[in-house]
Amino acid sequence: MSSTSVRPTSLASIKNAPLVGLAEGNGQFSNYQLAALVLVVPYIVKSFLPIISRGGFKTYLFMLVLTGIPTTVAYWTLMSTYGARKNEKVILPGKDIEEYITIHDPELKKLYYGKNKIPMQIMEQRHDWATFKFTPALFRHVLMEFIPELIVHSKGQDEEQVRDHYDRGDDFYAWFLGPRMIYTSGVVLSPDTFESLETLQDNKLAIVCNKLDLKPTDRLLDVGCGWGTLVAYAAKNFGCDVTGITLGKNQTKFGTERIAQNGIPADKARILCCDYREIPHGKGIYDKIVSLEMAEHVGVRRYSAFLDQMYELLSDDGIFVFQVAGFRQVWQFEDLVWGLFMNKYVFPGADASASLGWVINKLEAANFEIKSIDVLGVHYSATLWRWYLNWLSNKDAIVAKYGDKWFRTWAYFLASATISSRQGSVSVFQITMHKNLNAYHRINGAANHAGIHVKLAKEPELIL
Repeated sequence: MSSTSVRPTSLASIKNAPLVGLAEGNGQFSNYQLAALVLVVPYIVKSFLPIISRGGFKTYLFMLVLTGIPTTVAYWTLMSTYGARKNEKVILPGKDIEEYITIHDPELKKLYYGKNKIPMQIMEQRHDWATFKFTPALFRHVLMEFIPELIVHSKGQDEEQVRDHYDRGDDFYAWFLGPRMIYTSGVVLSPDTFESLETLQDNKLAIVCNKLDLKPTDRLLDVGCGWGTLVAYAAKNFGCDVTGITLGKNQTKFGTERIAQNGIPADKARILCCDYREIPHGKGIYDKIVSLEMAEHVGVRRYSAFLDQMYELLSDDGIFVFQVAGFRQVWQFEDLVWGLFMNKYVFPGADASASLGWVINKLEAANFEIKSIDVLGVHYSATLWRWYLNWLSNKDAIVAKYGDKWFRTWAYFLASATISSRQGSVSVFQITMHKNLNAYHRINGAANHAGIHVKLAKEPELIL
């Protein structure tokens, strides 16, 4: 295999991809083509069927409704199956499926052999043996589960899905999250060394609190606080009053105990088990707000209402640090297939993972002013890789309590997510903002504006 311009990395901080793992996938898709087909197909059908050819505009609308979904399904299927790769800079080995995996099921062996690719994404060599076409099962999930959940996103639905996921058992999560029990991306500060998972998370905690510019007099709200690590960290190190919000009952218990174990008085930090819609209201009652990778669960339909609520809760001179996972705007089919896998098996109901541009538009529409944006996709990959290694090291205990299916599902999730976030399919955006008011003293944020405080590799020579 050879490549003219693509070169792999060799850094200790991340799981480095082999050359074949850097191959581009199929991204051939056009909304304009799809819209044209959806509009033209019913006209063609109406014109050539004698029974309805004499009908007018109402007949056309009826045929549009009748043929719209089948036309969309057909277009997605054709494009995802036969669309070209974005480029051929990395040449695939062209090996048979059997070179990569062993298929034990006789029926599957009949379907998938030799060059007949399997419709799924897996591991570094995936572009050589897997295809990311939309299958009937994927269409069923989108039409029967994903879209209805996206439309409804009720409080009851969110509670059921979140508790089913996060209340599975603290040991389940400890086996890959480690002692910090933080289920969000850490931050790499030394790319050439293998920083531990705990170091990555400690880096992130320090960075977030620095961006919040925490002071002892602050009231901090952590929306989606998980197991309460940031709540305890902020209260212990900065002396501020902290309230954490989570829907997880196990997380509430764990976090409350962690607060007590760190010697923090109950009147200084607490965790409330409630929906974000039930956060005690009051205009500007919090000086600082943080929400790390929780907004994905809010859903597209309620995203604006959630941000309006945060605006209402934040004081006029307050700071909001908002971290959210999202997908690239110009996607490839493997991005969508992987995202639907995540929605079905890992994070049901988390439909608000969108592009950075979409998120920023929503934030600005809620009258926030963006102070800084850090794109942390590769840091997320480094974090996921460490989660993956932890998960594999605890295989026997996991299988003994939760079964082989849960172990394999999470092993695939963590491995594929390591790759997806490393290559840009999915990323994490850490956004610092405040209210867009004339009276906001923006100069006060200059001291902790990390993006402008850089360490130069060498002292530059001044221009005369």
